Amino acid sequence: MNQKIAFGVLSAALALPMAAHASDGTITFNGAIEAQTCTISVNGGNQDATVQLPTVSASTLSTKGSTAGATNFTIALSECSGDATQVRAFFEAGPNVDGTSGNLNNNGAATLVQVQLLNADGVALKAGDESQRSYAATALTDGAATMIYGAQYYATGAATAGDVQTSVTYSIDYL
Repeated sequence: MNQKIAFGVLSAALALPMAAHASDGTITFNGAIEAQTCTISVNGGNQDATVQLPTVSASTLSTKGSTAGATNFTIALSECSGDATQVRAFFEAGPNVDGTSGNLNNNGAATLVQVQLLNADGVALKAGDESQRSYAATALTDGAATMIYGAQYYATGAATAGDVQTSVTYSIDYL
C-alpha cells in the first residue's frame, strides 16, 4: 500500500510543470577608488580631537529645543593629492547618534541634553543623514582646505547639571 502511495506522489510531482529560467540581461557595475590622501587636523591637532564646549547653566537649557554654548571647530586638510576640487565632512551614524534628531546622545551625568552639530552657517546637521551632503562644500585650493563646523548643547527637556560627553565619527567627502 505504501509503495502505491509513494508511486502516486512521485507520478504527480513529475506531471507538474517545471519552472523555466532564462538569462534576461546583465548588469555591470563600474566605479573607481581614488588615492585621495590628505593630512587631517581638527582645531590644529590631529584627526582625533576633543572640542571643549563651555560650561553653561542648566537654566539656559530648561525647555525642549533650547540651545546654548555654540562652539566652532575646524577640520583642516593639507597636503592633499588627487583630482578633488572640493571637500566636506560627513558625520557618520553610530552608537552615540540619536536616530530621530541626528544629535549626539550624552554619555555623561547631565540628563535631557544632547550635542547638536552645526554647519558653518549655524544650521543644524543630522549625523548619519544624507541631507548633510546637500550643504555647500569647501574649495580645495593648492591641496588644502579648512572647513568650519560647530557644536552646541541641545535640550530634550529640562536639562539637569552634570558632565556632557559624547563623540561622533566623521569621514571626508572628496568632490
